[in-house]
Amino acid sequence: MINQSEDIRQYRVVINVEEQYSIWLEYKDIPPGWSDIGIVGSREECLSYIEKHWTDMRPLSLRKKMNAV
Repeated sequence: MINQSEDIRQYRVVINVEEQYSIWLEYKDIPPGWSDIGIVGSREECLSYIEKHWTDMRPLSLRKKMNAV
């Protein structure tokens, strides 16, 4: 197992249709249902981006349903 402080791998930030974020190793194919948003960096950099931009954890479909009421 890789110690996070020793992790030199590059990650990418991905997002799904429900606007939920995740990180994925850069060299791996992005899984179906997810899209690359163009952010690549260390694990910490990618997680920091997600923390700043994913401010509402509810799935998009739930947010739309709640706004329609």
